[in-house]
Amino acid sequence: MAAIKSFGERIADALIEDGLLTPKQVEELMEQQKKEGTRFIKLVLEKSYVSEQDMTVSMGRVLNVPPINLARLSIPPEVADLLPREVAHNHKIVAIGRLENKLFIAMTDPLNVLAMDDVKRITKLDVTPFIASEKAILDKLNNLDAAKSGSMEDIIQDAQKRADGDEVTDTVETVKEAVEEVNLDQLAASSEEAPVIKLANIILVQAIKDRASDVHIEPFEKQIRLRYRVDGVLMDATPPPKQMQLALASRFKIMSSLDIAERRLPQDGRMRVRVGGKDYDLRVSIMPTVHGEKIVLRVLDKSNLSASIDKLGLDPDTFQQFKSAVDAPHGLILVTGPTGSGKTTTLYSALNELNSPIYNIITVEDPVEFQIPGINQVPTKKEIGLTFANALRSILRQDPDIIMIGEIRDTETAEIAIEAALTGHQVLSTMHCNDAPGSIARLDDMGIAPFLISSSVILSCAQRLMRRICSHCKEPVNYPAKMYQDLNIDLSIFDGVTLYRGRGCDRCKNSGYAGRMAIIEAMTISDEIRKLIIARANTREMGKIAIGQGMRTLRMVALDRVREGASTLEQVLLLTSAH
Repeated sequence: MAAIKSFGERIADALIEDGLLTPKQVEELMEQQKKEGTRFIKLVLEKSYVSEQDMTVSMGRVLNVPPINLARLSIPPEVADLLPREVAHNHKIVAIGRLENKLFIAMTDPLNVLAMDDVKRITKLDVTPFIASEKAILDKLNNLDAAKSGSMEDIIQDAQKRADGDEVTDTVETVKEAVEEVNLDQLAASSEEAPVIKLANIILVQAIKDRASDVHIEPFEKQIRLRYRVDGVLMDATPPPKQMQLALASRFKIMSSLDIAERRLPQDGRMRVRVGGKDYDLRVSIMPTVHGEKIVLRVLDKSNLSASIDKLGLDPDTFQQFKSAVDAPHGLILVTGPTGSGKTTTLYSALNELNSPIYNIITVEDPVEFQIPGINQVPTKKEIGLTFANALRSILRQDPDIIMIGEIRDTETAEIAIEAALTGHQVLSTMHCNDAPGSIARLDDMGIAPFLISSSVILSCAQRLMRRICSHCKEPVNYPAKMYQDLNIDLSIFDGVTLYRGRGCDRCKNSGYAGRMAIIEAMTISDEIRKLIIARANTREMGKIAIGQGMRTLRMVALDRVREGASTLEQVLLLTSAH
């Protein structure tokens, strides 16, 4: 009698039948499942072998439960409200329709009998399940939550009604006088009013829904400007009413445990919010300007972190160089690039790879962006004298194996980092410079002796974030000859290749792009490059030798992404130089 197959094995068979996995991949995943005790489906999704949508379709076929496209489904509010929001988020379920005493629901796991029983008990209805991906369900729940809170326009109308027709005068004297007369008790109370709480919630929910990395709330003389940074580009949104400026600033201060009485000095704080059943950390920066306090919220989404460096999407050569450096017993690994180029995220991915009970891993950061279990993370505090250099001195007495330094900014920090790398520690850090060879010149400029640089640095990387073409409006494109001239590239490298761009659609807000990917150039410090460092050779000469030894520059990697149909020539022109 044949053995009864487990659910994971049945899913594996379905994925092979659908041409989404090969038998060899399934065999490897099954082996990994036995070793780690992780669910087969989770492993497949973690390795990005199969998209969530394809997995949902295959699961639905195995379970004989029909899949449903929630993005195209309009759910009546009275149906959505049949299920309390907390229950819906906890079980990842959306009520999608009702017919007499029958309730239709979309869920991620139709085998979850406890969730089905909860829905039956709460609604007193018979339940018919459909299957949908976790992302689709969370997106739909977020949309329903936002709709329930009201729109920005509703809040603006509400605020205008509350103003009782009072006109706001625009003279500088009046504005100053009004600010000074604000009563702190009134300010605290106004920040707890329903419209202000709703407004703050809408701003946060919209940021997370749009995958924004930053939210800018900027006061001007007659208005407030609200902008979201999505895929590295700032985009305007419907602004809050000017009269809610003080109350909104106070609301964010209270949420991030800052002083609402202090409106003359910059303040930095942190808050944690839950949206769609998922926790998000937000870094809050408040800066006084001529017309009030500017607020910038940095959204820190842990789901952006890669579980390991093999998920960073590196080309095989770069991956091999990066992997060898991360596996090395000691030495300094540098990741360089401008602010917001994903350097810290790359280092966290390396730390995730190294995170093990056998290592003592300590980081010193300004501030700590992502909190990772198993890693000791130290935030710097300049005001009390806890600088990078002071923290590093103490860390070296803590018996570390691996040290991550948020950024090497000064000679003192650089000296201690190099000393640590030379005394048997693995050190990872970031720097601000344009390319991989540039970090060597930067260390030299800081006064570090060339023989110390050549002995300690084992890998220098440069990184940028390149925008991906939106998959929903992707279309072939022919670029004019001038574009190739501006890029200083040979047309022949695109022979037989179709180039693409995003036309612009509702999904990508007519930008033609959705999401970003890292492009990295990695320069391994070989013996030949060590000689150049000691001879203080210029960065261009060092770069030529590195290219000869297999380094792929940012330009080469970016052009590869264009050839693959993942990005555009405009992005190459924007992010990389010809040299």
